[in-house]
Amino acid sequence: MAGENAPWVEGITIGNMLRQTARRHGSRPALKFRQFDYVRTYAEFDCEVDQVARALLAMGIVKGEHVAVWATNWPQWVLLQFATARIGAVMVTVNPAYRSHELAYVIKQSDAVALFTIDKFKASDYFAMLQEAIPELASAAPGRLNSPEYPCLRDVVAFTDTPATGVRSWHDFLALAKTIPAGDLATRESELCAQDAINIQYTSGTTGFPKGATLTHRNILLNAYYVGDCQQLTEQDGICISVPFYHCFGCVLGTLCAAVYGAAMIIPYEYFKPEESLAAIEQFGATAVYGVPTMFIAMLDHPTRATRQLNSLRTGIMAGSPCPLEVMQRVVQELGAREVTIAYGLTEASPVITQTRIDDPLDVRVKTVGRPLPGFEVKLVDPATGETLGDNQQGELCAFGHGVMLGYYNMPEQTARTIDSNGWLHSGDLATRLPNGCYRITGRIKDMVIRGGENIYPREIEEFLYTHPAIQDVSVVGVPDPKYIEELAAWIRLKPGQTASEADIRTFCQGNLAHYKVPKYIRFVSEFPQTVTGKIQKFKIRETMIQELGLTTTAKREMA
Repeated sequence: MAGENAPWVEGITIGNMLRQTARRHGSRPALKFRQFDYVRTYAEFDCEVDQVARALLAMGIVKGEHVAVWATNWPQWVLLQFATARIGAVMVTVNPAYRSHELAYVIKQSDAVALFTIDKFKASDYFAMLQEAIPELASAAPGRLNSPEYPCLRDVVAFTDTPATGVRSWHDFLALAKTIPAGDLATRESELCAQDAINIQYTSGTTGFPKGATLTHRNILLNAYYVGDCQQLTEQDGICISVPFYHCFGCVLGTLCAAVYGAAMIIPYEYFKPEESLAAIEQFGATAVYGVPTMFIAMLDHPTRATRQLNSLRTGIMAGSPCPLEVMQRVVQELGAREVTIAYGLTEASPVITQTRIDDPLDVRVKTVGRPLPGFEVKLVDPATGETLGDNQQGELCAFGHGVMLGYYNMPEQTARTIDSNGWLHSGDLATRLPNGCYRITGRIKDMVIRGGENIYPREIEEFLYTHPAIQDVSVVGVPDPKYIEELAAWIRLKPGQTASEADIRTFCQGNLAHYKVPKYIRFVSEFPQTVTGKIQKFKIRETMIQELGLTTTAKREMA
């Protein structure tokens, strides 16, 4: 990718990128945290990152060591993201929804030497979960943890100044910076390169233990650059980041992308609350907004939305699941984000592989996930034979290019199953390519339902059901069946004020879908089980249906 047309972030580290942005746009706003009343310019932010980086050096963290962060969207999270990168430490992002046993797994599997955390979130007591996962913490002095279960872990630091026993306060952590001269930090920075591992992002682990995708400076910087380019971002923009930082959506497409372009990071709240997102857009004049479709629906349907001044919005990203046409139309007309884009990717690709552009017709932004980012090659292959397929043929989407991860941390066999010997990343997603070069995601290979020998892809049925005027959201899964091996079950959430019966839905399907594609089981629900990022957890729907219907699992197949 060398040459005069190469992105300006090519070949540099994240720390270097932030320094250049601070020089170019030092007086521009970098962060605006509405909940914490925390506002910083890029010059101020860069200085604070230096302070946190020196404190990390004082803790004895060397290049390549792993630092875990287990928290919701706090200012300290962003400071640590850039500070760990500045000293060459690998940031391990931990899902804030994890409980003690999940936390224990990630700390041990990632070989983390330090853990940063908040004290509580909603009803969750993080310090109590820490004590449960790491009993030795209760008798340890701050910075002197010694646990046989976690031989690498030395230090636990709180984002607050009222830590638990054995946990260092944020104030005491920052005070460590005074012991490290600026020259020591400069020396460390000079030892880093763009190809170094800098981030471990754990996948959702819905079909097994989470796997840590290891990403480099170059992986995520180039992804951030091209994702911002698709939105035509500049230093005049402000991105409303309601998605969680621990996920690539938040910390690559959000914070990192903003820094690459000198745009403002606008953080409404530590987790998604539609009223807070709307208020932040209005208060700070956000020009871009990020979310999954369920987030956009929640903002559109919130009772205060109609009274808000949201005319600053121009663009943004919707990702994570299909966007119904009506939702996209409302985002354009009622939120004013007329240039919102659709992105597709996966953590292992840093994350975006394809994206629509701001000038793509609405039809393209609803029915496709756009074209590959520059520097990415995409092909479709027959899952059974590996044969490369042409336009309008369904196959597994595979990607090759700058975003492909180094591999899963300490999981060589799983890495080999995901990245083939020629360097192609196998997504596990089924897709077709249209003659215009845009891709449509048609389902997951593991999602496929086999009913009486017929292969059924739930995505197709979901997209059809979205056309029903009363349906707001839908998820279709396969459940065991003694006669057909599997049958279809649909969970449906209706639009406010709308009604429909099971018979209505079946009548709507009949004549439009083959008989074997009509769901046998239909349930109307008020909400879906979701990940923190808003993705529907189909495996939980399937488990609930199996239990509710008293079905046996003799025909059970692995499902996503």
